[in-house]
Amino acid sequence: MTGGRTRTRLDRVRASVGIAQLALQQIEDDLSADDIDGQEFAAILRELQEDIDVPGGLFPALAQMVSAAARRAEQIEPDRYGDASCPLHEAAALITDNAGQRLSWAARALHPQGAN
Repeated sequence: MTGGRTRTRLDRVRASVGIAQLALQQIEDDLSADDIDGQEFAAILRELQEDIDVPGGLFPALAQMVSAAARRAEQIEPDRYGDASCPLHEAAALITDNAGQRLSWAARALHPQGAN
């Protein structure tokens, strides 16, 4: 692969990460607001796990991206022993199984009726 193409791809990734960081900062600010109540807080947590308007949600989308990286790592690992891909697969599972599930538990504890 040529250096120019790699640079362009890396630049796109950096820009995308910057955009994501700004969006996450806005979410953090909303979660930290003094006037947020349990029902609204729970709704925001649910939105991160299961976006109602866009299938998936933030955590599932992040896990999907890490899984895509793991599948690609499987193809380019020099020895194919999983030294790169296994940790990536594990990270994707942790995002989905641990972090995502805990968000759901917290939302349920704050507002058991659901996203009303």
